[in-house]
Amino acid sequence: MSDSDPVGDQQVRLGPKAAEDEVQQARPHGRGLTLRAMAPNAITAAALCSGLTGIRFAITGDFTFAVLAVLLAGLLDGIDGRIARLLKAQSRFGAELDSLADSLSFGMAPALILYIWSLEDWPRLGWFAALAYAICCALRLARFNAQIDLDDQPHKSAGFLTGIPAPLGAGLAFMPFYLWTATGNELFRDPVLVGIWIVAIAALMISNLATLSWASIRPRRSLRLAFIALAGILVAALLEEPWWTLTAIGVGYLALMPVSLMRYARVKRQRAAQPAR
Repeated sequence: MSDSDPVGDQQVRLGPKAAEDEVQQARPHGRGLTLRAMAPNAITAAALCSGLTGIRFAITGDFTFAVLAVLLAGLLDGIDGRIARLLKAQSRFGAELDSLADSLSFGMAPALILYIWSLEDWPRLGWFAALAYAICCALRLARFNAQIDLDDQPHKSAGFLTGIPAPLGAGLAFMPFYLWTATGNELFRDPVLVGIWIVAIAALMISNLATLSWASIRPRRSLRLAFIALAGILVAALLEEPWWTLTAIGVGYLALMPVSLMRYARVKRQRAAQPAR
């Protein structure tokens, strides 16, 4: 990359993916991109390819592989930003690439997969439900990009997110598929049920609700060993009963949303009680 390249010259603060609960960090001017700097972006590109490959599997009727491809994209999306911080390779280019990849992998791909799997049997309205989900995902990511450099973000400063993150939204949108695969009950493939469900998830993604983030999950010291054991059991359950386990994770996340709202309301009350500086 030449010295005149705006990506290399500008001082950048966030990298791929800049997690929504991440504290912004400065990065000095650089000249060109090293292999170390490109590694996180390569993972982001792999996540993008995985999500789009899910569409290809859906077209051929391999819906299980289609859903797994999107879930793999979510896993890659969760580690690229962490690797970027470990390597000190954050860049504005990476942040923009990650948002584009998220929009395609967790917005367009789930919408098309669910449409081919179920919603196409609901003339017209099924397609509008898929469009609503994809558009809301794009709007959520646009809102995140618009606020990425703002210092005044009440939810983020308190350790919370605003609405459901895009990767989690994709995982929740697939819950009817999890139940259909686990039970074989055609009710969960009903296009009306699936359409209403993904529209509800789309609304939660663009909502202003305070939701839990990794930064807000801080188990007490006495519970840390139990927390580690639970994580191991969860991995074993995913290998043994993946669809029921994914369903349980989704239900658990939704059940924690009222807890998140109560915790954020308590933080707001504590802030209001403090004297203004």
